[in-house]
Amino acid sequence: MAMATLDPEQSLFSAGSYFGTQPPPPTLDQDIASVRSFAHRQRDLGRKVVLVTSGGTTVPLELNVVRFLDNFSAGTRGATSAEYFLKAGYAVIFMHRQFSLQPFSRHYSHSTNPFLDFLEIEHNPDKSSNSSNIAVTPSKRDKLLEVLTTYKSVQQSGLLHTLTFVTVNDYLWLLRAVSQELSILGRSVLYYLAAAVSDFFLPRQKMSEHKIQSGKGSLLIEMDQVPKILKPLVDEWTPDGFIVSFKLETDPALLVPKAQAALERYGHHLVIGNNLHRRKYEVVFVSRDHQGSAASGVAITWLRISPAAVDARGRAKEIEEDIVAELAKRHQAWIDDLLQQSFE
Repeated sequence: MAMATLDPEQSLFSAGSYFGTQPPPPTLDQDIASVRSFAHRQRDLGRKVVLVTSGGTTVPLELNVVRFLDNFSAGTRGATSAEYFLKAGYAVIFMHRQFSLQPFSRHYSHSTNPFLDFLEIEHNPDKSSNSSNIAVTPSKRDKLLEVLTTYKSVQQSGLLHTLTFVTVNDYLWLLRAVSQELSILGRSVLYYLAAAVSDFFLPRQKMSEHKIQSGKGSLLIEMDQVPKILKPLVDEWTPDGFIVSFKLETDPALLVPKAQAALERYGHHLVIGNNLHRRKYEVVFVSRDHQGSAASGVAITWLRISPAAVDARGRAKEIEEDIVAELAKRHQAWIDDLLQQSFE
């Protein structure tokens, strides 16, 4: 692939200059072939599809990577939301940071509900035999059976397709290629961009080939800003897709203004604002439609749950259930609007 040269005086990478100067991940063609097959199958079956991005991205500091900067995210919101999208009838492409939480297995991560704690050893009563069996702890059996049954059903139905990334470069190349493949679905595809993407990166041309050596005093690294890819995503890669981004802030006073600014800058459908300390119980939808209480042409809708809330099964309620229900309703309205236009 021919590599374009970036003007050294240019202070910001555009999407075009980024993809012209930074190499694609080695598995991109293989990954996209699998997405293409998945997308065509869902189109033939008339299903809606959601791309869920989840987890953080790394920024390598060397070509032979030893050191890197990490934009950490466990991927809880993405993995949880993917389950509710499946329950709502969507086929899901789950594009996640390698080793971050995934749908279904998230219930048994290494830090919460470790899987081995759900198992017991049953010794054979026949003393002449040294064999033993593995059994599920009785008090955990119903929950595990429910999760396993749903997971097997999803797998057999071919409703879940997973992709992994590690670096911000992996993520950007995958997002562009996947969105271009999903554009064949028109308005039937929803983009749920929940990944925590690095704001800065080190271009390949600036990287040291080998490990940065220690013991030489201060380390100064000048990084470039990651290109804003929401604009080409909206305008070029998938113009009919229903696109949802996220905005995380620690200052509650900045949450809505920052979300509104992002909406106006990129022209997509919806920004979901999260306050770092209340993100499990409260989010705000900032959109360009006429729902909620409008101000300056922007609609603002809050979703809140009580920390003590339980769901229909008597378990701790997850706000992602309400987020996905609201998005599914808005996405269907977006699809129906096109159908209505075709009859006028």
